[in-house]
Amino acid sequence: MNERITVGIIGAPGYGGIQLVRLLLNHPNVEITYLGGDSSAGRPFSDLYPHLTNQVNLTVEAIDLAAIAARCKVVFLSLPNGLAHQMTPFLLEHGCLVLDLSADYRFTDLETYVQWYLEERKDHQTADLAVYGLPELYRDRIKSSTLIGCPGCYPTASLLAIAPLLKQGLIDPGALIIDAKSGTSGGGRHAKTAFLLAEADNSLGAYGVIKHRHTPEIEQICTDLAKSEVKVQFTPHLIPMVRGILATVYATLSDPGLVTEDLLTIYNAFYRSAPFVKILPNGIYPQTKWAWGTNLCYIGLEVNPRTGHIIVLSAIDNLIKGQAGQAIQCLNIMMGWEETLGLPQLAFYP
Repeated sequence: MNERITVGIIGAPGYGGIQLVRLLLNHPNVEITYLGGDSSAGRPFSDLYPHLTNQVNLTVEAIDLAAIAARCKVVFLSLPNGLAHQMTPFLLEHGCLVLDLSADYRFTDLETYVQWYLEERKDHQTADLAVYGLPELYRDRIKSSTLIGCPGCYPTASLLAIAPLLKQGLIDPGALIIDAKSGTSGGGRHAKTAFLLAEADNSLGAYGVIKHRHTPEIEQICTDLAKSEVKVQFTPHLIPMVRGILATVYATLSDPGLVTEDLLTIYNAFYRSAPFVKILPNGIYPQTKWAWGTNLCYIGLEVNPRTGHIIVLSAIDNLIKGQAGQAIQCLNIMMGWEETLGLPQLAFYP
């Protein structure tokens, strides 16, 4: 029996935070000892989320890094971009393992972060310690890390779809197009006009065209996989549902003789040790509902022999595999636990 470790969540009142709370409550090896959030400090967590009455008896506390470090072995940072890098150096210095769900520690080149997020950085030594937290690609690095920069939801869906193609040189890296659609929960819990029911319902629209901040994150990992510079055309869309992402990737095959069955064999081999990636049979394409509430990624693909293109479709729950669940998957790896521990693999359906 593993000894239970103490865990804190800074930014617990947000959507990412509540997903962490829900999942960690069912994790046999952890104990939540701190829930933090300045704007809700002093309120019982069950006041913010009444469905947790009699399940979570903690009060949201003001962010006090010294107190957090004294009480927590592991700290999840579920905060807006630009805050985690102000806290992480202190937490690491005081022996905490840190998993950051924002963009602060996703980039190997902080100048890229500064350019896209317009936030100056002085924590270069700390950033050098960070490992990109996509287990299917960087499991070995995650094992020995103390700081994880957890991927964004769009990059998670997109990169899992692309990785085998780039890693094995099967496509033209200069002709990648990603068309992705996300539910409204990806925008967080703060009130925003675009996410009001009257605005989002019965409507579908693109946003962040050519300038979405997940673009350089996707390009960074694609470049690492291909071992040469990769630029992608990434276009996100808001779709009127609460949760889920469907990413459709279009690429030009390097070998026009490859057929769908060839690629399915390659994908199944690539993800043979990835318990959360499900490669679908020929002719079956993923739906977001299949992944709802789980840490799974469903992938389907098709080769178009007429055009020489491959189309790969990837579906995840943006709040679980795209956020909180993936962070816990990384924690399991860091602690040497079973990778699937405490993580759901069966969706609520229909």
